[in-house]
Amino acid sequence: MVEAAAELIGLLPAEEVPAPLRPFARFERRKRAKLAGQHIAALLEKDPDFRLRVAEPLRASQADLVEAVEGGGPPPAADPVRVAVLAYLLRPGGWTDLVEAARAELERSATASEEEAAERRVAALREELSAARAARAAEIEKLRADLRESKAEVAELRHKLHDARTRARAAQERAETLAAGTERELAAARESTAAADKELRKLRARAAQAEAAAEAAKRAAREGRNVDDVRLRMLLDTLVDAAQGVRRELALPSTIGRPADAVGALEPDRLAHRALPGRALSDSDPQLLERLLTLPQVHLVVDGYNVTKTGYGELPLSDQRSRLVSGLGGLAAQTRAEVTCVFDGAELEAPVAIGAPRGVRVLFSRPGQTADELIGDLVRAEPPGRAVVVVSSDREVADAARRAGARPAPSTLLLRRLGRS
Repeated sequence: MVEAAAELIGLLPAEEVPAPLRPFARFERRKRAKLAGQHIAALLEKDPDFRLRVAEPLRASQADLVEAVEGGGPPPAADPVRVAVLAYLLRPGGWTDLVEAARAELERSATASEEEAAERRVAALREELSAARAARAAEIEKLRADLRESKAEVAELRHKLHDARTRARAAQERAETLAAGTERELAAARESTAAADKELRKLRARAAQAEAAAEAAKRAAREGRNVDDVRLRMLLDTLVDAAQGVRRELALPSTIGRPADAVGALEPDRLAHRALPGRALSDSDPQLLERLLTLPQVHLVVDGYNVTKTGYGELPLSDQRSRLVSGLGGLAAQTRAEVTCVFDGAELEAPVAIGAPRGVRVLFSRPGQTADELIGDLVRAEPPGRAVVVVSSDREVADAARRAGARPAPSTLLLRRLGRS
């Protein structure tokens, strides 16, 4: 009945659905039957009109059975559940007897089904018992056969053990005989080894004496040449050091020319210092500044206040300048690069005196001139082809330096390099 009513609720318009069941009308049919079962049953009990509306689809689909139920005599072969449902919904005269008869029929059917299931279970248990007995008999027979085989194997093993013990005693006797002979041979070998060791020590002593004599002869030969070699080497080192000092002082190239330079041919365009090594490295790569400082005759131009305010802007300006210039002095001594540090003259309240370390040039911009413009003048003053590196995190300064042919580098790389120093 609940399933039939749940089916009907889903087909009725919303305004025709009874008020208690409207919240469940949108549910799926099985969900309506499950969740709204109690409400449907209560409404079927007290609302005759709703009962008749639920019975209408059954009247159309089971016309013969409906007619028989209303006549009070359903066929004996009819499903007792369907008879009870139709009797409850249509409620003809004596409908309670029909429901009671259906209940009794269902109980008889359930009892008969339980008895049949019990008989089938008993039959299955008997078959299992017979099979278990047969398996048990087969297992016992197998165990007896295994026992007979084990006994025969034990007897054979005892016979083999006796033979093995006999052979072991014979082998032990032979081993004792061999051990006695080996001991005699070992004693003789020890005596021979002792004699050989004594002879070997004599030979080693003679070889040591011969090596000492040979070494003394070699030392005497070397000592004769050492004085002249030392004098010549000292003269050669002096000449080389002097030549290198002159080359560094005059910034001379490593060679004047090569034979291949005299051969006529077309040469590619000469690369300006825009193609500096390290061009492929990104501005944030820690190796960028290291690579650039290894270039010969490199000129490092530093945007002073941009570096100091990036690294230690909390200090007074005078302390910022002193700290940066001191660090650049150590960098110039390590790399032998030309270093120029530029500060903005507008930041000064009065002229200042700075003791610049050796190898570091400190410049301030003139009145009406910014430090950025002074850096641009320095880059443009360099000859084409010289490696120039501008250290600044100011985007405009970096772009201007790149357009002028210099290689820009961020201030953080210089601060990291000075921190390591």
